[in-house]
Amino acid sequence: MKIYGVTGWKNAGKTGLMERLVTEITGRGISVSTVKHAHHTFDVDHPGKDSHRHRVAGATEVLLASRNRFALMHELRDAEEPPLHVLLGKLSPVDLVLVEGYKRDRHPKIEAYRAVTGHDLIAPGDKTIRALASDTPLELDRPVFDLNDSPAIADFILTEVGL
Repeated sequence: MKIYGVTGWKNAGKTGLMERLVTEITGRGISVSTVKHAHHTFDVDHPGKDSHRHRVAGATEVLLASRNRFALMHELRDAEEPPLHVLLGKLSPVDLVLVEGYKRDRHPKIEAYRAVTGHDLIAPGDKTIRALASDTPLELDRPVFDLNDSPAIADFILTEVGL
């Protein structure tokens, strides 16, 4: 599996870019999975549902399955957060895994940037950021794409990973 990241500060447009890239790349017949890092507690389960009740009762893992999908929830129960490479090993094989977040990991990335956020660019201090997707023109030592030019960004990523 090839791995490529989308990174950037909060409200920089990462999730929208990820969504557009998944649509663009899968539309080309390439299989894609995604990994999204969250800095906060999240829940994919709902209080009162059987699976939630199993988890609250103390189950380490709860696998919820139907004819349309399955979800495996794993409670860390005070264990360390698994590193990205361990999480990637849990995915079924696909052509490309797009990773949202994981700024500090060493996989190649594109930085999403929106000037309105007021944040500094991450790219100047991080050579794992191979290009930028920006809503404003920038002068950098690497390619800069329009944040909404999904076909061009997809072309760049697919070339980078050899797909």
